[in-house]
Amino acid sequence: MIALAAYQPDMAPNLGAMIRISACFGVPLDIIEPCGFPLSAKALRRAAMDYAARASIARHDSWESFLQARDGRRLVLLTTGATQAHWDFRYAPGDIVMTGRESAGVPPEVAARADARVRIPMPGGGRSLNVAVAAGIVLAEALRQGVAADMGGDMGAVTEEPGR
Repeated sequence: MIALAAYQPDMAPNLGAMIRISACFGVPLDIIEPCGFPLSAKALRRAAMDYAARASIARHDSWESFLQARDGRRLVLLTTGATQAHWDFRYAPGDIVMTGRESAGVPPEVAARADARVRIPMPGGGRSLNVAVAAGIVLAEALRQGVAADMGGDMGAVTEEPGR
């Protein structure tokens, strides 16, 4: 199954949104610390609301501890500096989609460890999207490609509720 990783997030509300995305999409979330805010259990519950209990969250106290837990899985970095569009990339089971800090992305030594780099094309000319929004877009594309077959349903299909 695909996973999401947040590299040293700066803003608690964005991490809360990523926890919610993780819970709703049924993908695990790796939080790579240190964060730019105190990450206590209380702060985590406040940021994630009731979704924290539904999400599968692994906290890593450093980049090095995350690398040890990575277990050879492919690391896909979501970055504005990539040349490949996220929809042109072929995701695979076990991939970890990693976002950087809201303020600075990831340092060069972290980017160098990525097996692939993808970006979200923005024809409207914006510089970047909110990190949690970007994570949701890329995860939805990976799931649409069928990476997590146990999700149920066809993410490429449009369905309507009865009576609509």
